[in-house]
Amino acid sequence: MSTVTTKDGVEIFYKDWGPKNAQPIMFHHGWPLCSDDWDAQMLFFLEKGYRVVAHDRRGHGRSTQVGDGHDMDHYAADAAAVVEHLDLRNTVHVGHSTGGGEATHYVARHGQPQGRVAKLVIIGAVPPIMVKTEANPGGLPIEVFDGLRKQLAANRAQFYYDLPAGPFYSFNRPGAKVLEPVI
Repeated sequence: MSTVTTKDGVEIFYKDWGPKNAQPIMFHHGWPLCSDDWDAQMLFFLEKGYRVVAHDRRGHGRSTQVGDGHDMDHYAADAAAVVEHLDLRNTVHVGHSTGGGEATHYVARHGQPQGRVAKLVIIGAVPPIMVKTEANPGGLPIEVFDGLRKQLAANRAQFYYDLPAGPFYSFNRPGAKVLEPVI
């Protein structure tokens, strides 16, 4: 299993496929997913001659399950550990949801001036702060997050079914074609 250990001792799992001298594309996954959710895109770009990399964020997938460090500073530093370990340069960073926030934070904090970033693609990315505060009046009330945590603690399996079956992939919209294998 391919891992790198961060400065604070967390093991981050990563996939690294393709020619080492090809332009890299690094994929940053959303919550509560892992690097496996990028496999279709990784295989597509691998076939086009790119080097493709994806990692499991701390607390996700095959990375160390930790109770702390779940903030954009740590996520960006973890991504930087993978990038530096693999010595990726001129990389296209692609992030979805939380991964979009992570990739943006990585690019801003760690991507330059080392020539590590070519482009940034964000897909449905989260804002830097999602919770409603005095400084972020457009955020979601804390009760939304409390409800998610409560559902997750009460019945983890049901939560992980209900989230993709509804709002995560927009299967809850009128006329949406529900794809059970995706759920």
